[in-house]
Amino acid sequence: MPIKLPSSLPAYDVLRAEGVMVLDEDVAARQDIRPLKIALLNLMPKKIQTENQFARLIGATPLQIELTLIRMSEHKTKNTAAAHMEAFYQPFQDVKHQKFDGLIITGAPIEHLDFTDVTYWTELQEVFAWTQTHVHTTFGVCWGGMAMINHFHDVQKHMLTAKAFGCYRHDNVAPISPYLRGFSDECVIPVSRWTEMRQAEIDAVPALKTLVTSPEVGPALVEDPAHRALYIFNHFEYDDDTLKQEYDRDVAEGTPIHVPQNYYPNDDPARMPLNRWRSHAHLLYGNWVNQIYQTTPYDLNEIGI
Repeated sequence: MPIKLPSSLPAYDVLRAEGVMVLDEDVAARQDIRPLKIALLNLMPKKIQTENQFARLIGATPLQIELTLIRMSEHKTKNTAAAHMEAFYQPFQDVKHQKFDGLIITGAPIEHLDFTDVTYWTELQEVFAWTQTHVHTTFGVCWGGMAMINHFHDVQKHMLTAKAFGCYRHDNVAPISPYLRGFSDECVIPVSRWTEMRQAEIDAVPALKTLVTSPEVGPALVEDPAHRALYIFNHFEYDDDTLKQEYDRDVAEGTPIHVPQNYYPNDDPARMPLNRWRSHAHLLYGNWVNQIYQTTPYDLNEIGI
């Protein structure tokens, strides 16, 4: 089964062109099946690019997905057209009465701020608490994952002296985890961040279990069973050229930046980068969706009970 999207959402045409099966609302309504309700709380400035990235991954399974786009209620984006936000996004305060099988909370380019200095931190804490009663399982990505693990376990993020930027080898340290079915012993994951979570501090919390980690850039994927959550601090969802876009932007603006490690062939920015993470990205998000399907109540009203 495909992912259910409004036919006017840009991701609809993008994913169809890539061969991902998509349904508009009229066709989906004729199928005798309960779709999995998954919400995307999109904190990234490039909303449409981020929608495409996550819709591509969760829409590649045999299950029908109904995707709901959520924004922080009072925060106004400067990088996405107001008409797009009005047409496709719902403020959190308008959807918090609903229940969802899954929720993805994206990263945000605000790593330099303390969590409490983020303008929407109070509402985001409300979102975190809400997930425990209205969401079956939550996936926090990059800054979103750091914020969740801090909220629930007081694990701190730490500033790096230099940006972790590139494609890094990671070790699969929990091969029997259902989230890592089909994973190799090693995988490559794109990384782009100025902060880190430290393995020793995560290990000090018995409730947390590290699934994937890197000797160069630290823990990457952490399971929090008590809160029905996964936290990933890196970017499996990135497109082939996302790191290139970031690098080219910084070079054009005169911002000091090193060539992303292990990304361009022979580390030559004049050459097109190769995607070496796509298969594991689909595995991870496909496994996450499958776990939701296997464990979520058929009656949405029973979520959180």
